[in-house]
Amino acid sequence: MLGLSALGIGPATFLIFFLMMALLLIGMPLGFLTGLVALFFTFGWFGPNAIGMIGTRVFSFVTEYSLVAIPMFVFMASLLDKTGVARDLYNAMRLIAGRLKGGVGVQTVVVAALLAAMSGIIGGETVLLGMLALPQMLRLGYDKNLAIGTVVAGGSLGTMIPPSIVLIMYGMTSNVSIGDLFTAAVIPGLILVSMYILYVLIRCYINPTMGPPAPASEIAMSAKEKLAAIGHILLPMTIVVWVLGSIYGGIASVTEAACMGVIGVVVSAIVRRELTYSIVHSALQQTMRTCGMIIWIGIGASAVVGIYNLMGGKRFVETAILGLDVPPMLIVLLMMAILLMLGMFLDWIGIVMLTMPIFVPIIKALGYDPIWFGVVFCINMQVSFLSPPFGPAAFYLKSVAPPSISLVDIYRSVWPFIIMQLIALGLVLAFPEVALWLGN
Repeated sequence: MLGLSALGIGPATFLIFFLMMALLLIGMPLGFLTGLVALFFTFGWFGPNAIGMIGTRVFSFVTEYSLVAIPMFVFMASLLDKTGVARDLYNAMRLIAGRLKGGVGVQTVVVAALLAAMSGIIGGETVLLGMLALPQMLRLGYDKNLAIGTVVAGGSLGTMIPPSIVLIMYGMTSNVSIGDLFTAAVIPGLILVSMYILYVLIRCYINPTMGPPAPASEIAMSAKEKLAAIGHILLPMTIVVWVLGSIYGGIASVTEAACMGVIGVVVSAIVRRELTYSIVHSALQQTMRTCGMIIWIGIGASAVVGIYNLMGGKRFVETAILGLDVPPMLIVLLMMAILLMLGMFLDWIGIVMLTMPIFVPIIKALGYDPIWFGVVFCINMQVSFLSPPFGPAAFYLKSVAPPSISLVDIYRSVWPFIIMQLIALGLVLAFPEVALWLGN
């Protein structure tokens, strides 16, 4: 026995943080390093006979019913990626935005919002938009920074817009209603979409060379083509209403709605005659890879948080934070700063699993609504999705961007959108009713 309990919970807290950062810096995957730290402290603090406690914590996580929704939404996103639904939706949107200055940028944001509302997945959207929208904007002569920033910020909307998987994971770890979280995220999500659209339009109308409209020859459509374009727009809209409408209407739970969404996308693919064995096989493989990553990180994080709580860590953190002689909102802002800092180095899955079991009880003790805090957390994760040095959106886009676009170009392009995200964060922090109004 290592006798780590002799350290006391304060020094042990710093040791846990140091070990996790050290293992992260040497390249160990988050799911494995959290599990290793959990084993180390279980053995060292409680002794070898306590190893079974880790299994108990892991079992409670992997048997969580809401977890079933995640592979369903991931599979939906994978099918949308493999079929031509997203491509045709993007091309059809020129009916609405094609003649506007900055119209292709607006088109990109709207399609990103619709894709987010269909699948709730981040990462895949950025790659998809990077292949569909970025070449189109660059070909039309859009300002490079504006084009890149629009694609990256649009791709991050899946973090916020229901049925966001980030909201599902937050609801699971915080024991709050996922349906209520979806309702609360609608208005803040629309605010972000509106801010992005206004920013693109204002920049392009002030300086038309930043986002010229598409040539008339490219946006001209025959009556038959217009009818087909309307169909390509209505199909994704039907899926959105099918999924979110069933949740908000009380017809289905989030998990059941996810299954209904998969059925909707499969039927759409059949109608379009695109459902083949190779597409289904590829989509299932992508789903397994993504869910495997989420599950492994969740297993490790739930183990280390569970052991830390048994060591008295939760009580230690609550006492330390609630004992501060400062206004409650200052404590919330401190949490936001911690989350922003963690977002520079950790994936959102690890952040939600590691911090929310500790932060949410403090939020409740301060008298704040955990539903509101969930929305605030998701906006924060949008910032982390874009911000360097980790900024996964930059790496997603780089994987499909032209060779002339570097990571430095991408990071330089996202700052206006990060500022807009921080403004939205400030609005929801200052006026909680922005998030809570629909649920009342």
